[in-house]
This record gives sequence, structure tokens and C-alpha cells, in this order.
Amino acid sequence: MKDIIYGPVSHDLERVKNKLCSFSPAGITNFPDSEKMLGQILGGGKLLRPLLVLHSGSFYTYLPDKLLPMATSAEMLHVATLVHDDAIDKADTRRGKPTINSIWGSDKAIVLGDYLFACAAEFAAETESLRAVKLFAGALASISTGELRQSFSAFNMVQGYDQYLKRIIGKTASLFAMATETGAALSGAPEESVQVLKDYGMNLGIAFQIMDDVLDFTGTEEELGKPVASDLLQGTVTLPSLKILERYPGDNPVTRLFEKKGNVANNIAEAISLVKTTPILEECIETALGYSRTACKGLEALPANPSKESLYALADSMVKRRN
Repeated sequence: MKDIIYGPVSHDLERVKNKLCSFSPAGITNFPDSEKMLGQILGGGKLLRPLLVLHSGSFYTYLPDKLLPMATSAEMLHVATLVHDDAIDKADTRRGKPTINSIWGSDKAIVLGDYLFACAAEFAAETESLRAVKLFAGALASISTGELRQSFSAFNMVQGYDQYLKRIIGKTASLFAMATETGAALSGAPEESVQVLKDYGMNLGIAFQIMDDVLDFTGTEEELGKPVASDLLQGTVTLPSLKILERYPGDNPVTRLFEKKGNVANNIAEAISLVKTTPILEECIETALGYSRTACKGLEALPANPSKESLYALADSMVKRRN
């Protein structure tokens, strides 16, 4: 499966990874620990956002000089949001490694995240495409809005699926959609195809986040690279916890946790058990599968090529992943 997903653009994706791993801008390298900070966060992960840029740029005129900077920009934007998220959440680990804030403090993590946003914008500007830069700015605005929605709704049990969907579109799916739309636009794709790939990215991003929220309950700390149920502990209502609130409107572990009633560890364990032993788990996976299918349906209109098969396989993998 991995060969199908990554294969057609693996060479250029490796170039993106090398660029991130060796990233050492002159403006920051004079500061203490700057290279250690950058090395702690850049070049890891699945590189899904750059992967989407490269695949989406493969259906018409593949232009590495434009696609590689955009792919690098998409990943750096993503990493910057993770640095900020970890600082806000006071998280100790990410991808199984200590977070920037846990080593250097939240103040330095926030500033580093800001710096990475600026560097990501510079990479987007290297495409010399006004459209790509505008899409980058729009995605950053959406991500910030999603983060604000999450912050203001923390520990709030009076919210529904529409609010949840708006939040995950802002925080996650908007960046997936930016990656696919910019890749398509930079390749000279007709507008109909650009829209197809934008929609693919949006639906894929929603499916990805729903499964991420499911794994927060069902995964292990080793698989996730962070503590289990970390979202719940932060007061974030995700789809599984939303279903617990709806299915058990009276007394339930999410309500008790948010109202600071009872033992925290016991409430977390009970919430995890409810997700695993009731139809909640399958309902959440089925919802993610629906978005994955919607993403794939639009691809039928695109030209046949290896990247098309990769995008089909990637969508399928979204609902089967363990981390």
C-alpha cells in the first residue's frame, strides 16, 4: 500500500524531506539551540501535505520548480501549527519525541512557530504564483479560526456535529484542501479539475481528522506518539465524545470529566471503554469512510495516471490507519 501511495512522487518527496531536514535559515542560526529546535520538529511524520501537493500537480504539467517549494511550504505550515498546538496544550510529546515547549518553554515555542509560519510563506512565494500565496494565506486564516473555535468551545458540552465539523475543517481539512488546490493550479489544470482536487483534499482532511479523533480513544501511546485521550483531557469535544454525550445525556464520563466530578483517570478509562464497546466506534469509522468515499468519487473525472491510483489508495488508508 505504501508503495502505491508514495511511489509515483517518492523521488521529489525525498527532496522535500531533505530540504526540511537541512533547513537552516541565516536569520535564526545565530541564536542558541536554534538548529536543535529545528531538527527536533522538521523532516518527520508522514509528509501527507507535501505528498498531496505533488500528486495533485501530476495530472497535467508537472513543474518541480513550483511544486517542490509549495510542498515544502505546506509541510512547514503544518509543523508550525503543531508547535503552537503543543505550546497551547502544554503537551510533553509529539510523534514520540519531546515537544519544543517541553524542552525550551512555551514562550520560545510560540515564537518559533511564528518564525516557521513566515518561512512557510516565503516558500509559497517561491512559486511566483499569486494564487498559491493567496491560498496559503487563506489556509492560515482558516487554521487560526479553527484553533479559536476549539479554544472557545473547550469543556463546553452544548455543541453539535456542525460545530465539530466547522472546527476540524478549519484546523485540519483546510490545509489538505490548500495542498491539493495549489498543486493542481500550479500544474495548469483546468478549473474543473482544480475544484475536483480541492474537494478531494477537503473530504480527505475531514476523514483524516475523524480517524485521528477515534484513535485518541482506541490507540496506544506508542502508536500515537502522545498520551491517549489527550483531546478529552484538554476539553476538546471530538466525534467520539460528542456521541457519548448524545447517547448518554444524563450521567456519563465526559460530563463528569468536564464538570470536574469523580476521578479523572476513571472517567477517561470509562469514556474509552464506552467508545470501544458500543456502536460509537463503528459509527465514527463509518462517518470517516463516507468522507473518504466522497473524496474518491470526484477523482473519476481526472485523467488516468499513477497519481490517481495513489490518491485512491491514500483515501482508503485513512480509515485503516493506526497512527
